[in-house]
Amino acid sequence: MKAEQEGDLLEEDSPQENGVQTNQYSAISPPASPVVEDEPFSTYFEEKVPIPESVNQVFSFRKLWAFTGPGFLMSIAYLDPGNIESDLQSGAKAGFKLLWVLLGATIIGLLLQRLAARLGVVTGMHLAEVCNRQYPTVPRVILWLMVELAIIGSDMQEVIGCAIALNLLSVGRIPLWAGVLITITDTFVFLFLDKYGLRKLEAFFGFLITVMAVSFGYEYVLVKPDQPELLKGMFVPYCAGCGPVQLEQAVGIVGAVIMPHNIYLHSALVKSRDVDRKNKKEVKEANKYFFIESTIALFISFLINVFVVAVFAQAFYNKTNMQVNEECNATGFPHTDLFPLNNETLEVDIFKGGVVLGCYFGPAALYIWAIGILAAGQSSTMTGTYSGQFVMEGFLNLRWSRFARVLLTRSIAIVPTLLVAIFQDVQHLTGMNDFLNVLQSMQLPFALIPILTFTSLKSIMNDFANGLVWKISGGIVILVVCAINMYFVVVYVTALNNVALYVIAALLSVAYLCFVGYLVWHCLIALGISCVDCGSRVSNRPAVFIEEQSEYDS
Repeated sequence: MKAEQEGDLLEEDSPQENGVQTNQYSAISPPASPVVEDEPFSTYFEEKVPIPESVNQVFSFRKLWAFTGPGFLMSIAYLDPGNIESDLQSGAKAGFKLLWVLLGATIIGLLLQRLAARLGVVTGMHLAEVCNRQYPTVPRVILWLMVELAIIGSDMQEVIGCAIALNLLSVGRIPLWAGVLITITDTFVFLFLDKYGLRKLEAFFGFLITVMAVSFGYEYVLVKPDQPELLKGMFVPYCAGCGPVQLEQAVGIVGAVIMPHNIYLHSALVKSRDVDRKNKKEVKEANKYFFIESTIALFISFLINVFVVAVFAQAFYNKTNMQVNEECNATGFPHTDLFPLNNETLEVDIFKGGVVLGCYFGPAALYIWAIGILAAGQSSTMTGTYSGQFVMEGFLNLRWSRFARVLLTRSIAIVPTLLVAIFQDVQHLTGMNDFLNVLQSMQLPFALIPILTFTSLKSIMNDFANGLVWKISGGIVILVVCAINMYFVVVYVTALNNVALYVIAALLSVAYLCFVGYLVWHCLIALGISCVDCGSRVSNRPAVFIEEQSEYDS
């Protein structure tokens, strides 16, 4: 049997080919198609971008350009409508005081994306495929369902974000449900751009990021934020005079920035470059350039997020509903009913944010804001669809046609999104967004724990497995991020004030914590804590592959 042959191969030392060290990464490569044995299975990209040769160069801009693409597609998740809404709420509720939280969350996100990219480069497989081969059937199915929930939650925010943008641009003529249908339709069209070349697809995403930068940059220049206060808020980790509202907002920033499905996405996107995984030097070089590219991409996304925070911090921090209502009436702007005549602090979301910008800075500010939101929603819903395809293909080992895969992954999210669009008013979506943020926060361990587990296993990563520093720092970072997000979940649940919901939440929490504990157990073994190993399928010994990895090898 094929599995037995691979097991025998893995017990041998890594051979030398033409003086170049080769590693047994192919041991966890995707099995051949059960129908056509000689046809390699491509999870998504039908072409690979060639990497130019360079002789004894420490750094090459030509090579960096060849590797540029996956990091920018990944960075779009840091610019989705959920993040934009978190940014504007942060500015309106805390001013510039939480910019350091945004900076820290982005740096943590970069470190986690580094692990995802390394897994894809070294193994030639993305995270969902590795999970499929490393976990037993029942945990694998549960993990897939949890990740799908995260993708659905994110997709709903992204599609509805687009629908809100279309509603603003059309001055209310396009209702929410029609905007959802338009977004889903044009997503189908845009998703097939890669048929004209992978680089053209990446260029299209680059264009959408540019639209966001120009749109939100325009608002930034228009409002003229206080630069010293902005820099102070970014680099001084303190929040003077902050209370529970600001603390909850800080937690929300971390939850919005670090998204579970993005880890799966990035580990798959890096497979689009033509890297010889048997050549240790090429693998090491690919890891370096992907990290540089990801750093640049996330720096740009961070600047765009700062634009949004700064605009609302400067213009609307500590503003009351009464003040905004009076301003909108004075300028003759519609939607004054959004702001009741009271002295409560202004509550904003994506829709209200556009309205208040229009009231204070004119119609151009509203329309440019809506264009930025449309670009954010359209780009992120496309990358969300890619995530859904990778996750479904990896966990379920699908061998369907391209159109069938896109149709299925879009259909999973379209039903709940349409129901929300039909039965929920465009002006009252904040409660739904809070719920979706909580849903995604709960799914975060199901991406972060597996990525640390597998990048720490020598049986998978060989010489590129995490060292002691990365194991410790990665474990601490993941622990902190998960704890912050669980706090956000607890705050949300306790605010429901419903005994029946408390009981349901308690029962679900027991099952949830048991499964997270199972993943942590595997992770501890991968990190080298052998005293907890009592029957785990995970092994941290070099060149040892776990038995019974795939039914397809039989």
